[in-house]
Amino acid sequence: MTDNLDEKKTLAAEWFAALRDRICAEFERLETELADGMPHADLAPGKFERTTWERPDESGGAGGGGQGGGGHGGGGTMAVMRGGRVFEKVGVNISKVGGTFSDQFRKEIPGAAESGGAFWASGVSLVAHMRSPKVPAIHMNTRMIVTSKSWFGGGTDLNPMVEVPQDTADFHAALKRTCDAHACADYPRYKEWCDEYFFIKHRNQARGVGGIFFDYLDSGDWDADFAFVRGVGECFLEIYPALVRRHLGETWTAEDREWQLRKRGLYAEFNLVYDRGTRFGLMTGGNPEAVLMSLPPEAKWP
Repeated sequence: MTDNLDEKKTLAAEWFAALRDRICAEFERLETELADGMPHADLAPGKFERTTWERPDESGGAGGGGQGGGGHGGGGTMAVMRGGRVFEKVGVNISKVGGTFSDQFRKEIPGAAESGGAFWASGVSLVAHMRSPKVPAIHMNTRMIVTSKSWFGGGTDLNPMVEVPQDTADFHAALKRTCDAHACADYPRYKEWCDEYFFIKHRNQARGVGGIFFDYLDSGDWDADFAFVRGVGECFLEIYPALVRRHLGETWTAEDREWQLRKRGLYAEFNLVYDRGTRFGLMTGGNPEAVLMSLPPEAKWP
């Protein structure tokens, strides 16, 4: 059992960074796997560009005072691939930040009032928008947050342009296996939570075909909770690249592309109107480019 809070923070932040590196390597590998004759095989394989950013502290600058501020500062690294053969835009971002929530925002965060607004947070966040309308888009994130309390949160959800039932079944089966392997996890609850969370209320429709979503995970056994969070990352690395490879060689039409752009519009609407991560990042002085990395490179609305 790991008892030291600083050690827990270090272990979590190091895992998020290591997972980022493994995902980027796998995605760059996928960029090289298009065979001659496959759509966009004539393009150069995409590469990630990494950009570090620092979060200003409370003593001055953007992000201080009413936006959350923070004497601990911190920051993160954006790893973004644009214009790839397989990935039209994908970001795999990590962050480790700390500081003080604004008086208003601390009322919304468990344990923040008791900590005087002080917080620490670290995580990895991924959104992939695919060049092919036949390859499903995806979101994944896991995070650790500390106030006077500490907990994990995160999840992943699949966003196909047109649902392929076998993809949906295999994606959920992989997530269920992961949850079932950890006593602290509850697949039926996390699946339902995901369906509720990623429902676009003003459109009265789901964002995609679901996945899992969890928050405030603190079972009393930090090591067990952390093992589950690592399991979510391992599951993502197992199932999503396999789904991408299924569809690499499929062709599509202009009508398929038009539908993809409209589906992306719905994705953007959700992230700007409802997403907790977007709001948390902006309210705590995070880098706007990193916070809004999830937005697609091109989208349409009715």
